[in-house]
Amino acid sequence: MKTKMLLAVLIILLGIPAFAQGAIDRSPQAGSELPLRRMALFSSGVGFFEHSGRISSTRAAPFELNLPFNISAINDVLASIAINDPLSDFPTIRYASADTLFQTLRSLAVDLSGNPGLADILGNMRGTEVEVYAPSLIRGRIIGVEYRRGASPSGEWSMENWLSLFTPQGIRSIAIRDISSFSFIEERINADLERALDLLMQGQNWETRNLLLSLPGEGSRDVFLSYVIPVPVWKVSYRLDLSGDRPFLQGWAIIDNDSNMDWNNVELSLVAGRPVSFIQNLYSPYRTFRPELPLAIAGVAEGRVHESGRILRGGMGVAEEAEMAFMRAAAVAPMAAPAPQASRDSMAFNDSAWAEPQAARVTAPAMTMGTVQTAEASMAGDHFEYTLRRPVTLERHQSAMLPLVESPVTVERFLVFSGSQAGIGRSINPSISAELTNTSGMRLPAGPITVYDGGTYAGDALIEFFPEDEKRLISYGEDLSVSGSVSSLNNRIVTAVTVSGGVMTISRRQDYERVYSIRNASAIEKNLIIEHPISQGTSLGEPADFDERTPSLYRFRLPLPANREISFRVREEMPLSERITLAQLNQNAFLSYSTNQEIPAHVRNALTRAIELWRMIDAATQAQQELESQRSRLVQEQDRIRRNLEAAGNQSVQGQEYLRRMAAMDGEIDEINARINQAVANVQAARREYNEYIANLELR
Repeated sequence: MKTKMLLAVLIILLGIPAFAQGAIDRSPQAGSELPLRRMALFSSGVGFFEHSGRISSTRAAPFELNLPFNISAINDVLASIAINDPLSDFPTIRYASADTLFQTLRSLAVDLSGNPGLADILGNMRGTEVEVYAPSLIRGRIIGVEYRRGASPSGEWSMENWLSLFTPQGIRSIAIRDISSFSFIEERINADLERALDLLMQGQNWETRNLLLSLPGEGSRDVFLSYVIPVPVWKVSYRLDLSGDRPFLQGWAIIDNDSNMDWNNVELSLVAGRPVSFIQNLYSPYRTFRPELPLAIAGVAEGRVHESGRILRGGMGVAEEAEMAFMRAAAVAPMAAPAPQASRDSMAFNDSAWAEPQAARVTAPAMTMGTVQTAEASMAGDHFEYTLRRPVTLERHQSAMLPLVESPVTVERFLVFSGSQAGIGRSINPSISAELTNTSGMRLPAGPITVYDGGTYAGDALIEFFPEDEKRLISYGEDLSVSGSVSSLNNRIVTAVTVSGGVMTISRRQDYERVYSIRNASAIEKNLIIEHPISQGTSLGEPADFDERTPSLYRFRLPLPANREISFRVREEMPLSERITLAQLNQNAFLSYSTNQEIPAHVRNALTRAIELWRMIDAATQAQQELESQRSRLVQEQDRIRRNLEAAGNQSVQGQEYLRRMAAMDGEIDEINARINQAVANVQAARREYNEYIANLELR
């Protein structure tokens, strides 16, 4: 007992985490009776694992298997684990939830949760009877723990913990530092302390969680168990030998066993694909929020006075009549039919209280085995699967390279000049490249390629996912004997002008031109691929066609003679269009378009005629404005004479002269008014002629 208590003190003092979780392992280890037989590693970072074997059990003694998993895999296991047992009527999986240890420790008489100190443990046990050696034996009940200020041996003041006990001799205070050992008198408390220590000991392994599988059933049978857990992504590396008569490609798969389980003669498949994969927290208990509502407690009823109502059927009121009708209906209503019992065939697992277990033929999901060179490639749903030709053995926390593909491939050598990497006016060297054709009969995953040529290392390259019979360019070096540069020119050209319905449409072509100058300083003719980046929204104008196109570039293949420099022009076109409403143009705008030499001559002539009509409108408008100015001057003069007439009087000689002059001006105003009316008509006619000309103008 004292040994257990000393262990508890050591655990507390050493700071072993009290929130570590785990279950006490009293069952067989995984793999001892259900060994790992088959697994599939996905390039998305998950793995499918299948255990299978022959087991035997009875109802009284079900088959039990402990499955340890890394804490990071628990949620995936709970979401994916599948059990195929033809004789088990009620298989179960039990495990300690995320807060099991914490809650269990808190429920014990001695609470070791939260990493308490010795003073905290004793302070939490108030009223408990203990035996304390300090150094002599003292027996009493714990009153509590208090903190006092005391002097340390070095003379410094500090706070010390003191235990207060109620003893037959009275209340005793003991410094915690003077206690050499203590024990609880009540055996139940000591038993809880021992259980807490066991839980803490088992919970020291932070990384492992145990699932206890129980398979009740009578007899011997084959059982399959499968699940999906996170695994390191399997990788691929290639070697390409260009030395022989026919180039040869070799691929290796790199796998990692980072688990705590050895892989012994396991059928291994490697799957290239991107399935949807996510983690949902199924391991931790989840409690939803519920609102707190006030109690439905009736208060004191308010006094009310009701008016008299109409009497029905022998003095029965409306409410009483309705209540009696309800009671009669309830008395004659038939009892509700019992709910139909669930079909046995609809149950995932038949409980023994409902039905006898039914044996069913259980088969594991098939994964075809075979070999093409080193692995067989096949479709696995919408993914691609590589099944290795031999079972794999790999110890825990070890990695391995396994042969994936060996096959001759078709290769054509090129130099690749990248227009996107070549800055304007800057010289670069093209890449030494090879165009591979996948003749391996397999879809090859993405990975690095180490290239060998002439019996020695030539460079490194990268390749993306490579379907069968497709071609891929890889680059593994630069050719220093070849250099190239790029010059560019942008131009905008009018291609067509049309006029219809009073709208002039000017169609233009924006040209983006690049000239590639490549110089071969070696004495060997070479094959060249120019990669030209595609400008957004353009089409290829020159040359008329390309050899290959990707979403972002054109590829042009051409020979590169020895000791020569070549030029290659690429022109891209972008159509542009401008719509102009002629009725909204002023005379200056018309003049600008009519003198633009990019616009065809017949359109310029038509615009010139529109300018003439516009000038006719201006001339008519100006004539109208001059007449209106003359009339305005005459009216002003009449006003002046009228004021003079009022001052001189109409009977005077001067007044008679004013009257004569006013009468003459009236005649002139009448004549001008007639001329103004004609001028307005002329303006309207000129404007009508202009509008009709613009509206009816049709030019192609």
